[in-house]
Amino acid sequence: MPLGRIQTQIIDKLEEMGKLLEEQKSELLSRPDELTGDQLDALLQLDFKITPFQLHLAKCRALGLTPFNVARYKLHNATFERVDLEFCQKNNILPVGQVGNMFLVAFSNPFDTTVATKIQEKTGLRVIRLLGRDQDIREKLKKDQGREDVRFSDVVDQLGAEFTDTEVDIKDEDLESEESAPIIQLANRIIEDAYFVGASDIHIEPWEKEVVVRYRVDGLTQEKLRLPIKVMGALVARLKIMCNLDIAERRLPQDGRIIFKQFTKKNVDIDLRVSTAPLNHGEGIVMRILDKQKSTLPLPSLGFSEANLARYRDCIRQPYGMILHCGPTGSGKSMTLYSALGEVNTIDVVIRTAEDPIEYTLPGINQMQMHRQIGLTFATALRSFLRQDPDIILVGEIRDKETANIAVEAALTGHLLISTLHTNDGPSTIARLTDMGIEPFMISSSLVCVCAQRLMRRVCKSCRQAYIPEGREKDVMQKAIGWSDQIYKASAKGCPKCNGTGYKGRTGIHELMVTNDELIAGINKEMETAELKKIAMRGGMKTLHQDSMLKVKEGISTMAEALSIVPQDMELRG
Repeated sequence: MPLGRIQTQIIDKLEEMGKLLEEQKSELLSRPDELTGDQLDALLQLDFKITPFQLHLAKCRALGLTPFNVARYKLHNATFERVDLEFCQKNNILPVGQVGNMFLVAFSNPFDTTVATKIQEKTGLRVIRLLGRDQDIREKLKKDQGREDVRFSDVVDQLGAEFTDTEVDIKDEDLESEESAPIIQLANRIIEDAYFVGASDIHIEPWEKEVVVRYRVDGLTQEKLRLPIKVMGALVARLKIMCNLDIAERRLPQDGRIIFKQFTKKNVDIDLRVSTAPLNHGEGIVMRILDKQKSTLPLPSLGFSEANLARYRDCIRQPYGMILHCGPTGSGKSMTLYSALGEVNTIDVVIRTAEDPIEYTLPGINQMQMHRQIGLTFATALRSFLRQDPDIILVGEIRDKETANIAVEAALTGHLLISTLHTNDGPSTIARLTDMGIEPFMISSSLVCVCAQRLMRRVCKSCRQAYIPEGREKDVMQKAIGWSDQIYKASAKGCPKCNGTGYKGRTGIHELMVTNDELIAGINKEMETAELKKIAMRGGMKTLHQDSMLKVKEGISTMAEALSIVPQDMELRG
């Protein structure tokens, strides 16, 4: 018989559906010439007036697959979350939903089972194959050519129509009048999307021919969107309006704050700390997301080891002295400070904070926003606090000699002062304060402890792989914590729970240098940082490297992640 088995079954199903008469069926089956699948489809539609939908339904019944009307499916935020757009375009498939552990995918080729197997390996979900029309799937995948994220595609299309190759004049009223304006929608969607994927920062960077939007998620930046360079001026102006900055000033950096609930009807209660900077191709913007709902993490949730947590809690309950937190931007210092204040915030304690900016609003604590333009700096705020009878003072950052002097004075006159400093580790903080002009005996008299910290990624518990360290890895662990047994590494492919990265979430590592008699004597003798570190380690301090190795031992993170965050201690190298 010239027609294949599947083609014959399709014709049988069309007869059962009442779309072909018996003589028409006989005519088709008795054709002397062979027909390909496409030729049969064309013949049925042209000569026998079978509609595309009827033909699609007959194919599904012949193959035992569920039909799916792809033309009516609307692309949304999660469409290409589990299977990326490039893979879908290459194999002409479309993910259309998930039910429990079942992943629904529309296929145009019902005979290609290898693609379903690949998807199953990628997602860890059971693939349910639906049959969609080839042309419909291609049309859906054409709507996004891989340059812009689907959730932005409609706005980007509108922007493409508005911003041509010629420069446009941006008027204030165009940037704040209508909620439906494409540039307003774009600004909102960038912020909302970053919040929903768990980003900590949004980077909007002007390149020579395009604008790149990147998110920092779990400490690593990832590209999310590319836009025409002509959009940059209007996008920057819109974001500046949202945080009340001067849109005419493009030559100097500016700092501001966006209270996002004023600009969205969605339930997204976040603030953003905004920083603009003039770069070689235009103004760049970085926004730090401050999620108000995450502001009250208790200290035990921050990654402190049991020993460090007990020692730190003792320090924050001291009646007076200075507690310093050090580490680079984005190392979790602010969160630790707020958590510490949350523990000691009782009705009989007066707490004053000087911040730039106020990152989270804490109930029961008096917070002051710095305003350098009118002369309200950390130093002037500290002076005013000393006349306001506080028990605990938090200063956002010690940046200069004047602030450092007043902070030490406050710590020596019956106040507990908590602040941050940009140094690499605990012992180097002493040298930093000395460089600022603080006398060593003043430092030793006022300092209670220094807490250096970093954030490292947690290995995904669902797909992590156990192994026994050997060679250098074994040597590093043995020297750091005197232990080397089973540890974990991240899966190269990852899993759905960690979005294929092998890591999910972050935890803190800490180096807690608490002063003792030997350390005080060393500071007074102006010893080198390396010597102070040895004294602190003799006094029970675990270095950042040692604490990171403890996290590896406990299966919280991996050796690769630990060594990428902090190097091995010089004292422990053989």
